[in-house]
Parts: sequence; structure tokens; C-alpha cells
Amino acid sequence: MTQQQSAFSLSYADNGIAWLKIDVPDEKMNTLQSVFAEQVSAVLEELKAKSDIKGMVVHSGKPDNFIAGADIRMLAACNTAEEACDLATQGQQLFAELENLPFHVVAAIHGPCLGGGMELALACHSRVCSDDDKTRLGLPEVQLGLLPGSGGTQRLPRLIGVANALDMILTGKQLRAKKAKKLGVVDESVPLSILLDVAEQLALKPKPKRRLSLQDRAMGGNALGRSLVFDQAASKTREKTRGNYPATEAILEVIKYGLQEGMTKGLAREAKLFGDLVMSPESAALRSIFFATTAMKKENGADTEPRKISQVGVLGGGLMGGGISHVTATKGYPVRIKDIANDGILNAMSYNYKLLDKKRKRRIISKAQLQKQMMSIVGGTDYTGFDRLDVVIEAVFEDLKLKHQMVKEVEEHGNPDTIFATNTSSLPIHQIAESAQRPENVVGLHYFSPVEKMPLVEVIPHQGTSDETVATVVALAKKQGKTPIVVGDSAGFYVNRILAPYMNEAANVLLSGEPIEHLDNALLDFGFPVGPITLLDEVGVDIGAKIMPILVAELGERFQGPDVFDTLLSDGRKGRKSGKGFYLYNSKKKAVDKSVYKLLNLKPERKEEGSALAMRCTLMMLNEAARCLDEGVVRSARDGDIGAIFGIGFPPFLGGPFRYMDQLGVAKVVELLNSHADKYGERFKPCEKLVAMANEGQSFYSES
Repeated sequence: MTQQQSAFSLSYADNGIAWLKIDVPDEKMNTLQSVFAEQVSAVLEELKAKSDIKGMVVHSGKPDNFIAGADIRMLAACNTAEEACDLATQGQQLFAELENLPFHVVAAIHGPCLGGGMELALACHSRVCSDDDKTRLGLPEVQLGLLPGSGGTQRLPRLIGVANALDMILTGKQLRAKKAKKLGVVDESVPLSILLDVAEQLALKPKPKRRLSLQDRAMGGNALGRSLVFDQAASKTREKTRGNYPATEAILEVIKYGLQEGMTKGLAREAKLFGDLVMSPESAALRSIFFATTAMKKENGADTEPRKISQVGVLGGGLMGGGISHVTATKGYPVRIKDIANDGILNAMSYNYKLLDKKRKRRIISKAQLQKQMMSIVGGTDYTGFDRLDVVIEAVFEDLKLKHQMVKEVEEHGNPDTIFATNTSSLPIHQIAESAQRPENVVGLHYFSPVEKMPLVEVIPHQGTSDETVATVVALAKKQGKTPIVVGDSAGFYVNRILAPYMNEAANVLLSGEPIEHLDNALLDFGFPVGPITLLDEVGVDIGAKIMPILVAELGERFQGPDVFDTLLSDGRKGRKSGKGFYLYNSKKKAVDKSVYKLLNLKPERKEEGSALAMRCTLMMLNEAARCLDEGVVRSARDGDIGAIFGIGFPPFLGGPFRYMDQLGVAKVVELLNSHADKYGERFKPCEKLVAMANEGQSFYSES
């Protein structure tokens, strides 16, 4: 039996420097795995046996990453909190041994240095990183419902101070090299070409003594000062999480405990709470999202290879067109924008410039990089150059006649292979493709606003779309930094279709007299990023008024919401964009526009608990999601969960609508829908798929 090649190899230089190279065999990225414990122990034993070492540099054998984190697949093998706690303790012990080596240990970091990789770097006595854009440092465990379990909660606060450490660990933010140097996470940030030389010179110097960070010294390291920092962090965090993410509470507790009781007790507490969190349903849900998105990165969306893309066109210079051109150009594709007026082109250019200038001011890009990216975007009022474009993304008004005209003109001025991707949010793609001479090149590519921030794209083939077209736009969406899901061609597609009944029910709740802020807060407490009434104001009442009739016409009466749109629009209430909606937009503090109650003839009064209102609205979304899966609008429960989380902010800690239904139990969901149907009407009647699954005792995920 051949022995597994070690991920850790030692070499020695004549000047007394040991070089510890980390290079996980047969993997693109270095990740830490529990099976490496023996390999690390062997390396440490070898080092302890040598007396002539002056220092050591820890570096990566990979071209563009240090250590991307611990391999979280090993957590799935833990059946109890104790097993997960032991895993953390094992990591802590190895890093403590590294820290206790008698000579100066320096981490030479290039590329991602995250999670367990960052904890390893913190156990080294000094850190040097490359100033390359690929370099990122952070402890993102909170995003998986966990806390750093190998010493990160104890070493980082002692290195950079409580406030900065809490900010990093509670948010999971990743630092660029310059910021890491400024905060003191690294000692030096240097060009990649001299990274190892600088690390070597530093390793030859005497081992530095750990000192209390400047920030904590400024507070005299006193308990009162630290207590104030913790109170502020806790208050800010709870405002954001509303108690739905136990990892944040655990992080606050373990950092505070470690600073009060000392490093040894702090590490023991860290391992214990890490073990508890691994077993929490919130972490299981968040890890499932991580695995789902990782798997999706490897998928084409169709059984064929994508076509190569060199240039992209965008029709329309409005908000969506400006956003689409931005995520395309900044990822390396030259973009040509066409609009009917020069003002539209100028608007898109201005939109791009503002976004890039914001990055320049934050020193993420240089002035030269800004200019280079702006030069990759050109525009005009005619179709010059469209014969060289591989994909044209249409982002004009939601008007079928206009979209037919766009298809015709792109086919006339493009080349025979030019893909026409429509950014419609509600019109069925087969209707848009009706006017096409080459319907195989027509596909839906539905972005969400604001495009530069929202991570999801729905890819919608109609029956005649070729597999190559699907694979090509899926590849384009990924290159734009998006997570694409392929969905069926029916009105509203997936995301807007499951959102509509939820929004309709929120309107029913409002018309029953529940106060606007009570309703919005109920869904915020449930875990949505914004309440439904705020969302309607943000999206625009006029957009809702346009989409709902399409859904009713295509999908039936259950999409018929209460008749409030016309009343609001006749009073000039389009939402934020018109400065008037359900909320006031001329004051600094967010407040409900009380006059809207009079307009709708309502007397606001809290009658139901927020949790009951949240369940009432969410059940409508769950029922529609199950219908979409049954009809093949989404290909899998996994895609449905990712679509809901990335498209409308379904609470990530619940894992998406399908994982949430599994968590509740499908039979319980059916029971809840039936009881709501008795109370509020037929619209709550559970769909056939849910009833059948409940009768068979089935779940959406076989491992549930």
C-alpha cells in the first residue's frame, strides 16, 4: 500500500532558515483536512529535533493561494458536538505547537488566506503578504454558522484589538493586503516578486514578543473599555441578525471569555462552542448553501460545452442596462451599449463611472484601472459593430411588441451566431422568440436589481433554445460573478412567481388593518433582509401593477391580489423613486407615511403576533415553490433554494424554501396550509405535490 504524499514538506537553507511548503496533492487549492494532523505532527517533531534552525518560512506550493480554509466536508462526518469539539481541539493543539517553536516562524501569504489558513498564519510569529489583488485574509466561518475553532477567536483580538477583531469575525469580511497591513494583521505587504525574500529576512530576526494591541493599550487593557466595545458590537449585531444566527452570540461570548479568563480557558471555550454550532440546524443549512453553490460552479446548465465569448452588447442604457454593462465590462469583456437616445448612453456611462469611482476612492482600483475599464465600454444609437458581438443582452421596457422589434433588429445587424438574451422579468421567452428567424439563439437572462449587487441570474430557455446557447449564457453569467440557475419558461419564471403570492398575502394582511411597521418587522424577525411593504416601495408599485396581471393571465386566479395598486398609483405613490409610497422619503429616519392609511380607508391596529403574520406570508411562498418544482420550473430543490436565497433573500439560516419545508416536515406544512385555508380562504390550499409527499412521508432532500 503506497503512503499518501504529504501536503507538508520541509527543506533547509544554508543560512539556517527552514522552509515549510504546503501543497495539498491533486487539489487546485490548499485546504486543511483532519487527516493532515499526523503529517503536521511529523513535521513539528522533525523541527524540534534540530538545534541549528534560526527561523522558518511557511509558504504555499500553489501558484495563487495560501490556504483557502479548512475542508468543511469533514464536519459532515461529525455525529456529535463532542466529535466536532475534538476536531477543533486537535487544530488548536497543532497550532499551539507551531507557535511554541523556539525560532521565528513567518507566514508568507499570497492569494486567499481564510478560515483555518488564517488561523495557521495567526499562530506564526509574523506574517508577510503579497500586495496582489488575489490576496485576501479573513475568518469567514460565521457565514457557515460557525466560529473560528482553531484559535482565531483568541489570537486575532490579541493581535489587532477587540473592536477590529470583532468586526472581522462577526461579519466574516475579507481584507485586502493594504487593509490587513493597516490593521496589523500582517507585518508587511510587498510585491509578490520579493515576498519570499522579505519573509526570509524577517525569519532571520529574533522571535518577536506578543504585545497587547495598540488599541487595547489605549484603553489600558481595562475591563470597562472592553465591555463598552462588546456592548456596542452586540447591539449592532443583534440589530442585523435579530437573534437568528447563534454563531454571532457564540463569537461575542468566547472572545469576551478568553480575554477575561486567559488564553487556555478561551481556547477550551472556543472548541466547545464550535462543536455546539456544528450540530446546529442553522449551520447545517448555511453549509448546504455553500456545497450547493460550489457544485453549481462546475455545471454548464446543458449537456454541451459553451461557445467562446469575446464581446457583448447591451440594449438599453437604463438602470438594468447600466448594471449589466458594468458586471460584464469589469470582468473582462468589451461592451457595446445601444440606446435610442444619447442620453441613455450617457446615463449608462455615468452609472459605470460612479461605481468605478467608488472603488477608486476606497483604493480597490487605481485611476489607471478605472480609465481602462471605462474604455472597454462604448455606446451609440445605431447597430455599428453588432456583427462582431457574441451575445446581446436586451434590457428595454417590458413590452412584447418592443422586444419583438429588438429581436428582429439584432438578427438583422448581428451575425448568424449572435445570442439574443432578454432580461425580461415576466414575459414568457417563447412569446419573445416568436418573431425570431433563429429562435435557437433566443434565451432569457433575468438579472435582479441592483445588478452589481444581486448575486442571482435566472437563465430561461424556451422549447427551441439550443443547448449551446444555454451553456454559453450560463458561462457568461458565471464570468460576471453571478450564480445562474436554469429555470422553466413560464410567467414570472421562478423567483418572481414565488414572490408574488407572498407579496399578495402581505397586502391582504395590510388591508386587514395590521400596521405597516408591524408587518415589515415580522418578516425581518423571520429572517428576510427587508419587509414586504418596504420591498414594494423599493421595487416600485408601478412594477408590481404591471407584473401581477401577467401572472394572473398566465397562471390563474390564485395570483389575483387585493386591488390596491390603482389606488396607490392614482395618488402618485410609486414608492421610493417617486419620493412617495408607504414610507416617507424626505426625512432622515425611516417612517411610515400615515396618510396612506386614510387613502386605503384603514385604521391600523395590531391584532396578530408577528410570528403568525410571518408564517402566513411565507406559507404562500412555500406552496408556490413546491408547485414550481412539480411543474419543472426549477430542476431541483437545490436550485429552488439557491434561487430563493440569492434572488429574494429567503432566510439563509433556514437553507431555502425546500430545506425549510423538510425541517418543518412536509406533513406539518400541509397541516399549516389547511388550517390557514380554513381561516383565510382557498388560496392556501396545499398543492398536490405537497399532499402526495405528506401522505408518503417524503422529504425534498433524501438526506433529511
